[in-house]
Amino acid sequence: MSISSLGKPPGGSMQVVKIIELNVGGDIFTTTLSTLKKHPGSKLAEMFASGQPQPQTDSKGRYFIDRPGTYFKYILEYLRSNQVPTQCVQDVYKEALFYEIGPLVKQLEDSPPLFGELVARKQFLACVPNYTESIELMARIARAEAMASRRSSVMVCVVKTEEDATKCQDALNSLDMCKKSVVKFGPWKAPPSILDLLDCIKMDVEAKGFKTSFHIYVPEKGFRFKTSDYFYTFLFNWW
Repeated sequence: MSISSLGKPPGGSMQVVKIIELNVGGDIFTTTLSTLKKHPGSKLAEMFASGQPQPQTDSKGRYFIDRPGTYFKYILEYLRSNQVPTQCVQDVYKEALFYEIGPLVKQLEDSPPLFGELVARKQFLACVPNYTESIELMARIARAEAMASRRSSVMVCVVKTEEDATKCQDALNSLDMCKKSVVKFGPWKAPPSILDLLDCIKMDVEAKGFKTSFHIYVPEKGFRFKTSDYFYTFLFNWW
């Protein structure tokens, strides 16, 4: 719990400095009340605001916050010295969002690791129709085909232009659709290439916990089109 200590600035009167002990997810931190309240409107400032209900405490009377302590040290360092972390940026960003520390959120979003993810990549994927829904469909197909098998495969059709989309549909019409499920991506109007999109698909599938790889689709008998133009196989490894 908070402890009061006395300090006397040069030429000034006695000043009370409140020391706070925190238990954040099992990790112990010591700081001052003024540090925690540095950014008015943040969740930390509200936790210790006058007139607000006090946070719960652990068995030793330390204020308890049920969040990962591993990344709180970076939050605390920012509150103390305005130092923006360069390590564990994605995880610190999540904590900055939770604690609602606006200036830190903005600075992290402008940092190279997050700018590429939050701005460049997401703006590109926003140009790909039904991208999120197609990723979910891939996962459902992979699970459905995983019966007593080490791997399951999902056929993907990726087209960048409307013209290619028409050709892709003609190719799909040549397949026995009762036997083959195909997930389609595109077309889109943005500079990134088909390979860029395939890398994004792999990244987002693996972010869901799957192990996956992809290669150009090897055609079956009767498939009348050049497969390297549009078709790929994603392999899901289960064990």
